[in-house]
Amino acid sequence: MSTAAKNTVLIKAEAARLGFSFTGVSHATFLEEEAPRLEQWLKGNMHGAMSYMERNFDKRLDPRLLVDGAKSVVSLLLNYFPSENQNDPEAPKISRYAYGKDYHLVIKDKLRELLQFIRDNIGEVSGRAFTDSAPVLDRAWAAKSGLGWIGKNSNLIHPKAGSYFFIAELILDLELQPDAPVTDYCGTCNRCIDACPTGAIIKPAVVDGSKCISYFTIELKDAIPVDMKGQFDNWAFGCDVCQEVCPWNRFAKPTSEPLFAMNDSIASWNQKEWDEITEAVFNKVFADSPLSRPGFEGLKRNLKFLKE
Repeated sequence: MSTAAKNTVLIKAEAARLGFSFTGVSHATFLEEEAPRLEQWLKGNMHGAMSYMERNFDKRLDPRLLVDGAKSVVSLLLNYFPSENQNDPEAPKISRYAYGKDYHLVIKDKLRELLQFIRDNIGEVSGRAFTDSAPVLDRAWAAKSGLGWIGKNSNLIHPKAGSYFFIAELILDLELQPDAPVTDYCGTCNRCIDACPTGAIIKPAVVDGSKCISYFTIELKDAIPVDMKGQFDNWAFGCDVCQEVCPWNRFAKPTSEPLFAMNDSIASWNQKEWDEITEAVFNKVFADSPLSRPGFEGLKRNLKFLKE
């Protein structure tokens, strides 16, 4: 076994010990196929008010611009699929990824440990850790690393475990053994396209972010457009519809990460309790939650929009 192969096995074993569900490796090269897709997506204004998507275009496509001498991208998946759902079916819906602690906080700690393990056991390695907070095309790298394919809903789909995963990366100046991509198994299925409440999936694997419920309820800081009224299917934060209807998520299994355990308030609150939430309660209950991203005023705006 080559040194690259041995180091790859070592890293994957430690990632599994830290709780990551799957780990894959790809060469740190320019994402040639993704470049025109990203350019077209931006030119079509499908990023809406997310102006940060326009920045660092070159870095999004070439990891060597993020880490000098980068040779490998280690992609990691962390399962967040919950073992329970909200108790009240009439309560405003919260996306499953937000049921527990903010994934940025959870994953960064694990990545920090993994990077230190690599340095302690392999040697002087330069690298950086990323999880949805830097100019990295997470899904593209995960697909190149053999962790699944990009589905028609634009989510990464693992053939044995579905799509309820957070994606993270280590970009390293270390030569590792790359994994081979897997086949796209969406076939003729269009359930996600047909089910999207706002028609945001405009064609296979292309989502107009400016039409997505997650965009309106999380990213958008301004008032939600009035022409969206009646189309949110009671989603107050995010949206899981395109994952709920995906046949591959029949393989999803509950996460074993205790920090993703469901927040008691999300589990139990009814419509009245959500409507009457105060800023003090919001700050106390959702301090380390993804719900803190839109903030109290953003959540109240969403709740009001659902009722109007």
